[in-house]
Amino acid sequence: MDILLLRFDAPLMSFGGPIVDNHGIIQTYPALSMICGLLANALGYDHHEFADLQRLQERLQYACRQDRLGTRLRDYQTVDLNQDFMRDDRSWTTHGKLESRAGGAAPKWRKGEGPPLQRFRDYWADAMYTIALTLDPLDESPTIDDLEQALRTPERPLFIGRKPCLPAEKLLLGRTQADTLLAPLRDRTWAKGAGTFSAWWPAHPSNEVNHRPITDARDWANQIHVGERWIAMGKINVEAKEDRDG
Repeated sequence: MDILLLRFDAPLMSFGGPIVDNHGIIQTYPALSMICGLLANALGYDHHEFADLQRLQERLQYACRQDRLGTRLRDYQTVDLNQDFMRDDRSWTTHGKLESRAGGAAPKWRKGEGPPLQRFRDYWADAMYTIALTLDPLDESPTIDDLEQALRTPERPLFIGRKPCLPAEKLLLGRTQADTLLAPLRDRTWAKGAGTFSAWWPAHPSNEVNHRPITDARDWANQIHVGERWIAMGKINVEAKEDRDG
């Protein structure tokens, strides 16, 4: 495999899961759709390029190592949609529709108007992950070379999950060749320290012990999560250099 290594290190990052009502929850590993969106952003894809986004997602394979767990943080957000400057298509939206709030159980803030819209968004604070990714097939555009160049000089500013989640260092860690996606994640070359770490990688339901089906792919044309894929979860060891070389 021709593999790119990415380092996710940021004050805040968000690995979004299914949104329940106004709660934007997170999961412990980055979703397929999130990795695809990050790469597409680096390449300069637009949201209307559904076919290109879908094909990139279909070709993408990756594994990730949790180098530092971090702390779960919840951000409480409010906005008063009754303000005059919010009464147009520039206010907070969901699925491209203007959000509004009529009444509610909370006390009214002004005569005839309901309380502000409330949202909760979760983040990982001070976490760090290493991602090993490749494309299948390799000879189709965009290529691994294209992704490497895009991550070095992206078309747009990159973020890890949500726009406030700016990386603390460059995302592209390096490039290598290996037989499996887990091999470089076990290699001390691509780690800041030795030890045992949690990891997630692609699986097949018939040959993995600790595995489960997940839905983290996106229908980019309709902006919904769809499908099912299998991932394995476990621990991997990164040996100290003297142990590996000795």
